[in-house]
Amino acid sequence: MSTTPAQQVVQTVPSGLFIGGHWREGRREHRIDVENPATGEVLTTVADADETDGREALDAAVAAQASWARTPSRERAEVLRRAFDLLTARADEFALLMTLEMGKPLAEARGEVTYGAEFLRWFSEEAPRISGRYAPNPVGGSRLLTTKAPVGPTLMITPWNFPLAMATRKVAPAVAAGCTMVVKPATATPLTMLKFAELMSEAGLPDGVLNVVTTSTTGRVTAPLLADPRLRKLTFTGSTEVGRKLIAASADQVLRVSMELGGNAPFLVFDDADLDRAVEGALAAKMRNTGEACTAANRFYVQRGVAAEFTERFADRLGNLVVGDGVEPGTQVGPLIDAGARADVAARVDEAVLAGGKVLTGGAPVGDRGYFYAPTLVTDVPAGARLLTEETFGPVAPVVVFDTEDEALTLANATEFGLIAYAFTRDLDRGLRVAEALETGMVGLNAGVVSNAAAPFGGVKASGYGREGGFEGIEEYLETKYVGIG
Repeated sequence: MSTTPAQQVVQTVPSGLFIGGHWREGRREHRIDVENPATGEVLTTVADADETDGREALDAAVAAQASWARTPSRERAEVLRRAFDLLTARADEFALLMTLEMGKPLAEARGEVTYGAEFLRWFSEEAPRISGRYAPNPVGGSRLLTTKAPVGPTLMITPWNFPLAMATRKVAPAVAAGCTMVVKPATATPLTMLKFAELMSEAGLPDGVLNVVTTSTTGRVTAPLLADPRLRKLTFTGSTEVGRKLIAASADQVLRVSMELGGNAPFLVFDDADLDRAVEGALAAKMRNTGEACTAANRFYVQRGVAAEFTERFADRLGNLVVGDGVEPGTQVGPLIDAGARADVAARVDEAVLAGGKVLTGGAPVGDRGYFYAPTLVTDVPAGARLLTEETFGPVAPVVVFDTEDEALTLANATEFGLIAYAFTRDLDRGLRVAEALETGMVGLNAGVVSNAAAPFGGVKASGYGREGGFEGIEEYLETKYVGIG
């Protein structure tokens, strides 16, 4: 019996733990089912690590740290460049794998491969530029020397929504800086990370530098690592709730910590906005990854003069998007990650409607298999509704009308989150003024997508701290040493 392309790509993925450069089974007999959210069917199973497996992964990272830190930066750069070339050549394979385990349409998955690969190329170029400084003491009598050194063994916990890009965004700067790693990928989407680990080994990454453990009991496996004095850094992308717990757990060892946490992105449309551009930006900011992104626009604030036209046009675009299995040609919106995610989105919409909200398009699950929910626009959403106060991971756009710039900024900033905001206006002065006043780490000004490997990604307030990407990204994996020369 012949196999389909989907079956073929799944069969090529290693299903064990990657520790010390070798693939092996976990100690538990139990294995983790990896489900296709478009069908609800199990794609394959992977190893389920226990605490001993996790500790052995850290052992391997610690054993490799000294020699990897001594490796010339140019050699580290060449590993990343080879990985970039390999990933680019296998873009279709990785894209299909992501679509199968996460659900995003193939076109978006291909975009993620391009985006994810760019971190490998960017940090391959940053590795040789790691440097310190030499200067005379301003008061005379001595000299100042600073150098940079890798932080050391790092625990990386990655999310399910961008299985490749969230891996490369962490792994690439760590490799460039000379840090070894233990990666714990999301239980729902581990296949892409396992395949990427195999690729990094093929690119020449030495044994033990990158270790990957899949587990269904993340807390039990990572807690001993966070308490181990040999671990020197934790980087996490995920919910603020979990991030707070990890920050607390890292305090005893005073770990270097990077947190990319939740968002509740406001999207502001002013009366003078180019509405064609604003609608396209709204579609991109809301529907990327089916709305399952921390950067997704979550609250739409539209000035009264253009509110009716913008809302009508946005609702029309949302209502005409093609919902379906991401592997099917023409699909624009894939499934949510699982049944719980779809139920949560549906509950939030239903609550808003009961409180007076009006659904202009969507508002219900789609199909009888998989976890699909229709792209939805809701108006007249009351201020206390969860659609406005919490991050909604799904294809739902609540629209609220405002009158003044000050009102818009007050509404936009009235949240504990501060990852990203979007603003559309033709007035340059207003655009810059608003961008400066928004309490976020990133702003899309007349742009619905801002993610770029060459730019620092990260938030403020409860959206975390630290930056990934850009010149700033590698600094998260480096320590500064000062030498005073008499």
